[in-house]
Amino acid sequence: MGVDMGPVNWVAVILAANLAVALGIVWHGPLFRTGRPLLEGGPAKGYGTVVVVMLIGAAMLGHNCARIGAETLAAKPWLWLMQSGGLAIAFVMPAVWLTQARHGMTPGQRLIDCLYWLAAYLLMGATFWALS
Repeated sequence: MGVDMGPVNWVAVILAANLAVALGIVWHGPLFRTGRPLLEGGPAKGYGTVVVVMLIGAAMLGHNCARIGAETLAAKPWLWLMQSGGLAIAFVMPAVWLTQARHGMTPGQRLIDCLYWLAAYLLMGATFWALS
């Protein structure tokens, strides 16, 4: 009746999540010097939690790409970034923006964080594309 879903690339899921965390370390450190780590609690506790959260997002992105199918993605390679960036723009960025507004963060701080999430999701999409 429908098209069968292809396999999720779990190597890409793990690599994409870890690359997104690495980007966050650079983004909030040397790049923008926000003085705010990805998560409070020190490297061991904080980054472990961030990796788990990124794994959830990467797994969903991997599932989404597997659902689209390898043939479609090979014929339309822009879909890798369109899907990953679209998820960030439509779901993640509005949630971050509104949550941080509620907590009194400045528009500049919210913009830096929202752009991080867009860059992280685009990096995850590019990782899936590179490993496809």
